[in-house]
Amino acid sequence: MSVTLNVNGTKYTVDAEPDTPLLWAVRDHLELTGTKFGCGIGQCGACTVHVNGVPVRSCSTPIAALDGAKITTIEGVESKASKVVQEAWEELQVPQCGYCQSGQIMAATALLESNPNPTDEDIDTAMQGNVCRCATYVRIRSAIKSAAKELG
Repeated sequence: MSVTLNVNGTKYTVDAEPDTPLLWAVRDHLELTGTKFGCGIGQCGACTVHVNGVPVRSCSTPIAALDGAKITTIEGVESKASKVVQEAWEELQVPQCGYCQSGQIMAATALLESNPNPTDEDIDTAMQGNVCRCATYVRIRSAIKSAAKELG
């Protein structure tokens, strides 16, 4: 079966079963490998992408549910918030192994796009479930606060 997906502003036809997770359509069919496989059950956040501006776990979102949706992967995120988040990530040296970072950046960007001045509680809520094996959570929080100040 063919499904049409709007990814990073481009429409693609993907030949895959309707229950294929978006993660595999993006990685295997579109060869956009910035979105990572972590757990496969939507618990770790490594696979986070934006669907209509909302962060979702692509490993547990079937492509059939995305008809007409705007999907943004780490390769296509281009908002002002995403730019300042990525700059803060670099400046504060957030990544250690880097595996979770695309999902972390996507979640942080969505947070700042909807709330440019988040509290610690807002950050905790938005980033909940984004697991970092290297435990760089303090640097992640600092980078989000730094990006928020830059947006301010």
